[in-house]
Amino acid sequence: MPELPEVEVVRRGLEAHVVGRGIDTVEVLHPRPVRRHLAGADDFVALTAGRRVLGANRRGKYLWLPLDSGDAILGHLGMSGQMLVQPVGAEDERHLRVRFTLSDHATELRFVDQRMFGGLSVSPGGADLPPEIAHIARDPLDPLFDDDAFVAAVRRRASGVKRILLDQTVVSGVGNIYADEALWRAKVHGERPGTRLRRLDVQRLLTDVRAVMEAALGEGGTSFDALYVDVNGESGYFDRSLHAYGQEGRPCARCGTPIVRMSFMNRSSYYCPVCQPKPRVRRSS
Repeated sequence: MPELPEVEVVRRGLEAHVVGRGIDTVEVLHPRPVRRHLAGADDFVALTAGRRVLGANRRGKYLWLPLDSGDAILGHLGMSGQMLVQPVGAEDERHLRVRFTLSDHATELRFVDQRMFGGLSVSPGGADLPPEIAHIARDPLDPLFDDDAFVAAVRRRASGVKRILLDQTVVSGVGNIYADEALWRAKVHGERPGTRLRRLDVQRLLTDVRAVMEAALGEGGTSFDALYVDVNGESGYFDRSLHAYGQEGRPCARCGTPIVRMSFMNRSSYYCPVCQPKPRVRRSS
């Protein structure tokens, strides 16, 4: 699933190519991607056609496009969603689901989704911040992210720090890939309880989370297959810079010890058993 850097790359593309444009026509080619718009596809079209896009924003892994009506188009890419900017007349993608023809009559914004776990909806009055995602915490790249509150929240929790990083009510946008990479950089095992981390440990981890995400943004995100692309259909290259995630059996870049994979929440975690030793189990007295 695309994580914060991948979604931010898409947001920047939308900002460059769509913001300020009017939406001339809208076609919903499959109902499932607008299933979260409970009033249905026809209402989705009625609320978006003829409007102007005023911005391109993100909260965690959600995107929203504020409209001149005060509403917003709210989107989530899911496992395979793509927001593509294409010239009018370009061949339709096999999994094209929603088409927005922009007012220049030369450009289309297309929502393409093979697996259809993602989707679009209209958030009434949601131009500033859709209420549907108001519960999601800010992400570490947000200028208004509260470092001190994050440190305190982590140190209050007895669960493993990787689980905390994936909790979107604590910090948003950090998924499995970047959690593993940040923990590797910080030399912290994902099962280490938050209550057993010093303030300095959490501050350093937050610095490493930001460093990983900034590095990924610089390379266009992480693409393991053709499903994640930017608005121009280009893949990211951060997968070539991964040190932990997906590196099972390969030597750690710091110490040479083979990277280990372990099961985690129906997924996998990757870590160096030397640089990131498992926390000791404390015996009750």
